[in-house]
Amino acid sequence: MRKIHYILFVFCSITTLFAQKKATVKDGNSLFQTKSYVKAAAIYEQVAPSKEVLQNLGDCYYYNFQMSNAVRAYKQLFTTFKDSVQKEVYFRFANALKGTKDFEKGDSVMKIYLGYEQNTQKFMKSASRNSATSYKLEMMSQDKNKGDFGISFYGDKVAFSSTRNAIGKSYGWNEKPYLDLFSATVDDKGQLNNVTPFPDLINTKSHESNATFTPDGKIMYFNRSGDKQIKVGEEIVATIKIFKAEFKDGKWIYATKLPMSSDEYSVEHPCLTKDGKQMYFASDMPGGQGSMDLYVVDIDPSGIFGQPRNLGPTINTIHREQFPFISSEGILYFASDGHQGSGNLDVFMSKKISDTEFDKPVNLGSTINGEMDDFNYIIDEVKNQGYFASNREGDDNLYTFVREPNKLQYLVEGEVRDKKTLQLLPGSTVKLYDDKGVLLDEVLVGKDGDFMFNTEPNKKYKIMAFKDFYIPAESEFETSQNGKVYLDLQMKVESYYDAEDIINKKEDGTVLIDLENIYFDLDKWNIKPQAADVLNVLVNLLKKYPYMEIQIGSHTDSRASSMYNLRLSNKRAASALEYLVQNGIERRRLSSVGYGETKPLIICPKNDCTEEEHAANRRCTFMIIK
Repeated sequence: MRKIHYILFVFCSITTLFAQKKATVKDGNSLFQTKSYVKAAAIYEQVAPSKEVLQNLGDCYYYNFQMSNAVRAYKQLFTTFKDSVQKEVYFRFANALKGTKDFEKGDSVMKIYLGYEQNTQKFMKSASRNSATSYKLEMMSQDKNKGDFGISFYGDKVAFSSTRNAIGKSYGWNEKPYLDLFSATVDDKGQLNNVTPFPDLINTKSHESNATFTPDGKIMYFNRSGDKQIKVGEEIVATIKIFKAEFKDGKWIYATKLPMSSDEYSVEHPCLTKDGKQMYFASDMPGGQGSMDLYVVDIDPSGIFGQPRNLGPTINTIHREQFPFISSEGILYFASDGHQGSGNLDVFMSKKISDTEFDKPVNLGSTINGEMDDFNYIIDEVKNQGYFASNREGDDNLYTFVREPNKLQYLVEGEVRDKKTLQLLPGSTVKLYDDKGVLLDEVLVGKDGDFMFNTEPNKKYKIMAFKDFYIPAESEFETSQNGKVYLDLQMKVESYYDAEDIINKKEDGTVLIDLENIYFDLDKWNIKPQAADVLNVLVNLLKKYPYMEIQIGSHTDSRASSMYNLRLSNKRAASALEYLVQNGIERRRLSSVGYGETKPLIICPKNDCTEEEHAANRRCTFMIIK
């Protein structure tokens, strides 16, 4: 399900108000504004499919992680109203598609949203191969419908949030019971045992989730949904707050709200450092990067909290960053749908550089991350064991894992840049070959201009970088036997128009080879000796650059009919192409087109050209297409 703890908890009790009358869009909108997505979807399914209805219907299913239904609604929305769909809906549609494993279509929609290409399956394959570790997983409960998540270490036990054992009203987001906090032991098979709810001081009629404990176990911080509903925009919501409770004389007492909590925004998913001196949490408070961001706040010895600090744009994106966990080794683990991953929430790791500075996040790979939401990763770095949550089975479930070393990887990475300007060249293709010239792998360079390949020990390889209108660059290297090999290759490719004086890039972006004009006799298409001399220059150029591909364009004068001239120009272009083929140029690198009289070099007044002007219009042009 799409987790209510992601953004806001909504308190609303919807009765059978709409059951006795015909459903209307207004009814659906009223439910949608209070985040009663299940009932709102039922209304929207009954009314005419307007743009507003289809978008809200898709969102209802998306936020409850019913991705097949979300795709159905979004597809109809984009088919009918594509030109006026809001940009953020592209993001949700793309992730809904990925949630149904339609990665190709999801990537194509995400390209429109991002402005550059993604290849999710190739990225996740690379992330998995490059990961230093792999994971063995085990679901922690035989019942997949208990809605377990929000796990944390609790002495020799674990604490987690769940809808199990819940009674009473449900909340409108997904029509499931309210969340409570539980403790449990974990047996040697990774199963939850001795599941015990926390007392009523902790578990109330509101939602409680995501507990974290001081090292001595005497203080617990946890989430509780607020008891005050306010209007934010068009929505009536109750924000998520962090509470503190103390353990004295064998029981929990004094559940009090922390000062950073607010009725105006949510603070959620608290996590203490091992020494208890800092707390990491997620929030949509003003001043962040967007949606939910990660923050850290200091706690002094007397328990007083400092000013929260945003972890900055290396970690936070305009989308969701949630469920932080800081390990004993200073590694931050968190969930995000803003960094590139498999779609929806993925787990990432980032090494701490300073108080609020972290390295670029790294995706943990496809063992942990799938097309659904994967989040709430915690680990004991000493034991290499931990837990995380995922809704890959349809509902939130907890998993235990054992982390193992991945097999030895030999990594080569680098960037593609313009040789003259040194600018990065996104959109380049980089290919990896073995020493026999067999293509092993290829990647399309993203906006960062970088690439990465895995290789094997004691082998020779060649890398080639390709970009349209550029001379391919290549580099050969050999892996060794000792440890990981990191080769930082600067693949500098030179444009054809920088390398050759006779090649020029026009203002409209076309790249032409400027040769002496080829002239044809009236009504003829055979290659004259003078034309052969010109084409021989082209033959030599094409042999010098074996990856260059060109288009031959032929033009006629304006005498005779337009249809006759079009046929004649096609014959002339084909004649020039055949000359190149006969002189050793592969046919696959060549194409020809006849323009007839449609693109004259010289436009004569009243179409009254001199013989010299007619001759000038009978010509061939040579355009580089790759």
